[in-house]
Amino acid sequence: MENNQNSTILVLGSSGTIGKQVVNELKDPGVNIRITSRKTDEVEQLTAKGNDCRFLDLDDPTTFAFALAGIDRVFLLTGYTVGMLTQSKTLVDAAVKAGVSHIVHVGVFAEWDTTDAHFAWHQMIEKYIEASGIAWTHLHPNMFMEAITGAYLPKNLTYTTYWQDRRVGYIASSDIAAIAAKVLIDGPGRHAGKNYWLSVESFNGKEIAQLMSEVTGLEIKYEEKGLEEFKELIAAWIANGADSWYAGANIEFVKQMLDGRMSYMSMVQNDIPYILGRPAKTVREYLTENKALLIESANQK
Repeated sequence: MENNQNSTILVLGSSGTIGKQVVNELKDPGVNIRITSRKTDEVEQLTAKGNDCRFLDLDDPTTFAFALAGIDRVFLLTGYTVGMLTQSKTLVDAAVKAGVSHIVHVGVFAEWDTTDAHFAWHQMIEKYIEASGIAWTHLHPNMFMEAITGAYLPKNLTYTTYWQDRRVGYIASSDIAAIAAKVLIDGPGRHAGKNYWLSVESFNGKEIAQLMSEVTGLEIKYEEKGLEEFKELIAAWIANGADSWYAGANIEFVKQMLDGRMSYMSMVQNDIPYILGRPAKTVREYLTENKALLIESANQK
């Protein structure tokens, strides 16, 4: 393992769900953490609090050089839009110029020949990173457990899915962050060229509803809706400002779940114990942590 003394790690998306947790996990005396923001006032505020913070706008490559200067390792996670292709390509190019030694990228849980657009975007980014000459590690999370307490929160004592009885593998964002931080601290000597798969347990909608019922003490029913109803949900996402390319890719995801092309989403492939030396968080544990939220939402009409 490398000597981490004075290694500087750039965490992109440090204010996001995973990035924020990665920063919290990077508690190593020999590691310096640099975070970024695309808001100048936020950079000033964070710097005033003693953080190493630089201005970086993923849509403006002229902001990359200053943010990457002196960086050894990069945690790369972009937002879910088609813009991630250009953002990641230009950032990787800048990382090469800056002499970055290791990129840890959060991608997707997919077969190599996936035809779902937002999965394919991630795979193109991964291949570009691999071709850059920089040591790399790819993390492949399946569906975030946060989806259960986010887009698919139960309402009116009912948990709804749109892909019939198909199973999906789950992973907690806290475990994604923990494994990312461990890989960043250990460095490329241990983790270069590795793909880590993060799918802890596999459930269908009926089983999730049953788990919710057991955890909350409520009788939560399961409801199956179809592709047309999912399209209505996506139309609402777009109306609220979601990226239309990403929204369309979600429709394709449901189509392919239903016709079997994405049956691999049901797989359990869990590398967390190998890297962290502990079990991954289970869905039951996650639901228990969020019991109050589930009860509140399930009782809403």
